[in-house]
Amino acid sequence: MTQGAIIAIAAAIAIAASAVGVALAMGKTAKSAMEAIARQPDTAKDVRSTLIIAMALMEALTIYGLLIAFMLIAKI
Repeated sequence: MTQGAIIAIAAAIAIAASAVGVALAMGKTAKSAMEAIARQPDTAKDVRSTLIIAMALMEALTIYGLLIAFMLIAKI
């Protein structure tokens, strides 16, 4: 394998790993938030706003994976 092929595979792994990890974390977070709202409907507004902030921060991790992939592809 050439160096370019190895870098391309590394970029693909960086995107895939960050996307899968964040998807699992988002699912678990949403599940927990829905359970919390089901238990105490009065706190739905607070839980929802915290959930949105947490999801945005998790999505930033996926964007970091994409940034790393772009940096790797730039080396080809």
